[in-house]
Formats: sequence, structure tokens, C-alpha cells
Amino acid sequence: MTSPIPQLLSRLRDLRPARPFRVMEVCGGQTHSILRHGLDLLLEEHANIQLLHGPGCPVCVIPADYLDRAIALSRQPDTLVCTFGDLIRVPSGSSGDLYAARAAGARIRTCLSPLDALDLAEKNPSLRVIWLAIGFETTAPAHALALRLARERGLANYSVLPSLFLLPPVLRAICAAPDTAPDAFLAAGHVCTVTGSAPYDALAAELRRPIAITGFTPEEILLGAYHALRLHADGTPSCFNAYPSAVHPDGNPAARALMDETFVTCDQTWRGLGILPRSGLALAPAYAAFDANALLPDASVPAPAPDAPACPASRILRGLLSPPDCPFYGTRCTPDTPLGAPMVSPEGACSAFYLHRPRP
Repeated sequence: MTSPIPQLLSRLRDLRPARPFRVMEVCGGQTHSILRHGLDLLLEEHANIQLLHGPGCPVCVIPADYLDRAIALSRQPDTLVCTFGDLIRVPSGSSGDLYAARAAGARIRTCLSPLDALDLAEKNPSLRVIWLAIGFETTAPAHALALRLARERGLANYSVLPSLFLLPPVLRAICAAPDTAPDAFLAAGHVCTVTGSAPYDALAAELRRPIAITGFTPEEILLGAYHALRLHADGTPSCFNAYPSAVHPDGNPAARALMDETFVTCDQTWRGLGILPRSGLALAPAYAAFDANALLPDASVPAPAPDAPACPASRILRGLLSPPDCPFYGTRCTPDTPLGAPMVSPEGACSAFYLHRPRP
């Protein structure tokens, strides 16, 4: 089968603008595909498109004090904290990281899904099992399902510590600074399989910027970049779904209904970005008994500490600084000695650059 990439590049060249067209992708999976296949270099060469890497890594935006609370919970007696593996080395504000806490004797286990943690709670009724419920709209339905099952099974020893984020509010926050805001966005296809494309139609009009929903192959990302540039050239700030095989206008109604049952929107703290109104999910009142925050006396949590002063994570997450331009990239900051969250998570922009374009 003939690759559509040459044709896409030709169509992009036909639309090449005079000034750099700045497009931000907001998914760590997109970032990896872009760097692995050199799409940023191709787009810059053929279409004068400059790709920016935004806050698309859920682990990277978790606030430091969330990890402090998780570590404090793990040190309580008869308690097991369960987490996704990519959270284990993310630095907290004052308590180190989960990996060091486990090495010091805290009960912390990595799991592949919240259902694994739920099974541990069911098999160990004398143990309090706490699941670190993190992520964007993509993982929220899995957390919601585990909560519903916990309530149906009467598992009073299962709870969650939520740190869940919604993407549209952070795009609004990025566009609130017009001097540095991108000209267009590449929206994450897997998020939109849940939310649908319809919310992004309204968001593109609100932000007055094109949004292209893409998958993760080189062809899908280049197609999204082409339509973002085309919509901009036409003066049409709308959304184009370049991932129709997986994304439908109404998304996944069953998943969204489950999220509506278990969560409510809330103000959320983003690492490096501060508190963004109505940008997160908290447990709904009917599920308040499963909120692990209630299990933690305030006195047991260290006072919040500022983000690591050496790590410019806030600028990385807003697309204002490319990882290789950080003075610590590849020297003081590597996956083995990370200064900040974007170098820790496999979805982080710094980690992606280090994997695909390490400094000699």
C-alpha cells in the first residue's frame, strides 16, 4: 500500500504560511510518535509548522503535595497504596517519592489498573487499600467503574485518592496569554473517544483557534496538522476530526454516564500551572465514603513546598520551553536523576526527547 505521507507533505507545502504556524499537541503519545518519526522536523521543513509540546502527560501535571498525601497514607498501619507504575518516581513536595518511601518500608504496590487494586481489597479485608486515581478523561471511566464495583460489593476497605484532570480548561488557560498561545491544537484522540468530538467544536469557536483530533500514527498526526493549517488559512476556528475510526461526535455515552455518576467537576491544582477552575474531577457525594483524603489527618501531611526551583516544568508544560533548551536537560536531569516530573513519566516531553533525541 502506498504511503499517504508524501501527498500530505505536498498538501502542507501548498499551504505553507509566511510566519511559523505554532501547533500544540496535548498528548504524550502524540509527542512520542512525533519525535520517533521526526514529524516535527518534517512539518517545519515543509510547512513552516512549529510543534509545541503541551500539558498532555497526566503524571507530569500531578501537584507535588498530592504525592506527599499519598506517601503519608502509605505509612499508616494496615494500609496498602496502589498506583500506576509511572507515578512511582515522581517527586513530591517534601517527602521524596513513592519509590523511596517503599524502600523505607511503606506498603506501596504498582498495578496495571484500578480493578487490580479492587481485587486486592476484596482478598484482604483486614487491609485498607488505597488506589491513586490519576489521569485525564481517558482513565477516569476505569476509576469510576472500580468505584461502582466497590460500592456494589460493599468493600469498605477500598478508597481512592483522586487527582483527575480535564483537558479543555487547561487549553483555555494556555490561550489566556495571547502573546504565547499556540495558533492551533492537536487534541488527543483517546481522550475524545470518551468525550466525543462535539465539545471540541464549541471549544475551537470559543478559543478562536482550529483544533484537529488525531490518532497516533505518523499519517494521522500529519493529517491533523494539515487540517489545522487549512482551517487557519480559511479563517475557520473549528474542530476537525482526523481520527473518525475511533472518535464519534458523542464519544462513549456509557463511559460518560459512569463518570457523571461517580464524579463532579472541581477546581484542580496542576503542577507548574496552579489552580485552574473546574479543571478536575472529585468524588460525587454518593461516593464520598471512598475518598481517601478523609483518612488522612492534616497534621500528618507536610506543608506544601514549591516545585523544584531548578526544574522549569511550568514552562515545559505550557509549551514555552522545548526540553532540549533546558540548561539541565541531559546533564543534571536524566531519567535516572530527574529534576522534575516531565523527565520521570514515559509520557513526559522531557522523557520523550531523551528517549528519541538524547544529547551526545
